[in-house]
Amino acid sequence: MHDYNTMNNMKNFFKTVFATMTGMLLFSILAGFIGMMCVVGMIASSNSTKNVKDNTVLVLNLSGTLEERSETTIMNKIVGRADNILGLDEILEAIKKAKENEKIKGIYMEAGMFIPDSYASLQAIRHALADFKKTGKWIVAYADTYTQGTYYLASVADKVYLNPEGQIDWRGISAQTFYLKDLMAKFGVKMQLAKVGTYKSAPEMFTADKMSDANREQITTYLDGIWENVCKEVSESRRISIDTLNAYADNLITFDATKNYKKYKLVDGTLYNDEVKKKVKELLKIDDNETINQLGIADMANVKNKRHTGEEIAVYYAFGDIVDGSTQNMPGNSHTIDAQTVCKDIEKLTNDDDVKAVVLRINSGGGSAYASEQIWHQIEMLKRKKPVVASMGGMAASGGYYISCIANWIVAEPTTLTGSIGIFGMFPDVSGLLTEKLGVKFDEAKTNKHGTFGTTARPFNTEEMAYLEKYIDRGYKLFLSRVAMGRKMSEAEVEKIAQGHVWIGQDALNIKLVDQLGGLDDAVKKAAQLAKLENYYTYNYPGTKSWWEQLASEYTGENYLDEQIKIFLGEYYKTFSLLKTMNYQHAIQARLPYNITIK
Repeated sequence: MHDYNTMNNMKNFFKTVFATMTGMLLFSILAGFIGMMCVVGMIASSNSTKNVKDNTVLVLNLSGTLEERSETTIMNKIVGRADNILGLDEILEAIKKAKENEKIKGIYMEAGMFIPDSYASLQAIRHALADFKKTGKWIVAYADTYTQGTYYLASVADKVYLNPEGQIDWRGISAQTFYLKDLMAKFGVKMQLAKVGTYKSAPEMFTADKMSDANREQITTYLDGIWENVCKEVSESRRISIDTLNAYADNLITFDATKNYKKYKLVDGTLYNDEVKKKVKELLKIDDNETINQLGIADMANVKNKRHTGEEIAVYYAFGDIVDGSTQNMPGNSHTIDAQTVCKDIEKLTNDDDVKAVVLRINSGGGSAYASEQIWHQIEMLKRKKPVVASMGGMAASGGYYISCIANWIVAEPTTLTGSIGIFGMFPDVSGLLTEKLGVKFDEAKTNKHGTFGTTARPFNTEEMAYLEKYIDRGYKLFLSRVAMGRKMSEAEVEKIAQGHVWIGQDALNIKLVDQLGGLDDAVKKAAQLAKLENYYTYNYPGTKSWWEQLASEYTGENYLDEQIKIFLGEYYKTFSLLKTMNYQHAIQARLPYNITIK
């Protein structure tokens, strides 16, 4: 009897456990389904067309990091990370739509901690804002504290306001690099270098302990050029002489009493946030108790464009380090120009008869020389069938210039960093770490003289370095020939302006490295002209991932982790990423210095 009751109790126990597990499974499936429906609903809601009310204001909330193109994922939107990264493309598009929409009366710009990728990107935004004002619409700017970059943008506004206890950072710009040679020596590691180009300074971080004279010369020259542009445009908008602006910087007015900024003509008044809203309401001619109709940058993505018809001009975005296919999945990698992917995309555009011209939007300091050559070849094939115009963003230098030079026409911002025609090979020698620090012993047997070439047991010998230098020199001559072909110059003419020298756009125009100063819109207009199109519209490539692909890519959490590391390391992130991925990099590089931070 006792055994029977025990068995019965066991059966009831397993029935209960099974029923509970089944219930939990069904609940999980149902909860997952409901969650998925919520996500779909959010996506549908966020992508729905926005109806613009009359008397609306476009709010430009300039806080976060500025990148070339917005790639905000649905997961970022769900967890609230979407506002940390702003795309230059979406800001320019928002301003353009606001200009064309009669119901939008003005722009309210609120500046916060805004981290741009370059002054060229800031210049593109400022020019778009200046173009917006040509319609007769107004711009009001406000901040608790203006960084130098955000003040450069705000200065174009009709009215510039500042918190009564705020600051304006105005001190000039600088470029700072750091050097790892002595640090690596402590671990018994050094870099073996083969390069062509007196000004090719990218390897200096690993092979020197200070700037070379040539590098200091070129950095000083392009910083002066960028600052000249900033001061000129602020001077014109605020009616302050350039000499006075430089005096403000030299006197570090960042720490002046806030009331002095109005006396200096840098602002039109000091107000609190609620007082600025009253000013905006006055411009809209609405009562104090009425609500301001406003749309943000993200909202403008769902505002219909002014209707355009005609033929398609493709705008293809290529930004980040140039890499070959073997590095596309390397750890800690941010956005890249992967040669294998880009070549396939360009081939599709070449064969797409609906695409009548292509604008390549390039923002890259370069990377793999091999990958750059592959992309160059594919663009050359594209050019045979339809016009190609290169639009340079913050930089299109070294490998970035390599893939630009074949275009029919090149448009650059005045402060774009470009040129840097030169290449190098950098090879870590870790034999000191292994043999001296760690006590590792090596022995060898070989069939031929150079059988152990590339071994970690020793550095390259003189003969091996001579072979490498010939290889690098051959790559440099190929680079020269590609530029000569694209720019219709002799190789001797290119050599005079090459040697790894970095130029800003306005100087590059004078030496025929670019054809025109301007932004993306100017490049599109030129593409239409070359293709003989009167009516046209643009379509951006590569297309954005579907929400399902975005969720799948976020599942591993790698994107989020990399993003947090980037935020934590700030200006040192690029160097960290390089060191982490060095074994994945192609040995022969055509790139700008790894870590020049313009402040």
